[in-house]
Amino acid sequence: MLIIEVKDTESIDRALKRYKRKHQRTKLMRHLRNRKHFVKPSVRRRTEMLKAEYVNKKRMKEE
Repeated sequence: MLIIEVKDTESIDRALKRYKRKHQRTKLMRHLRNRKHFVKPSVRRRTEMLKAEYVNKKRMKEE
């Protein structure tokens, strides 16, 4: 559970913005979405390999 301490001089909007940023950095939603459905290890490895190839090709084009 994320805890944000709100200072006396801080506005609620600012505290909410800090909470959202902290929530995004912890990757909590991504973790929950991944746990929603079981993915076989072989499929997970394949998607990681395809993503690595894509990123590598993109880097090679930039150079």
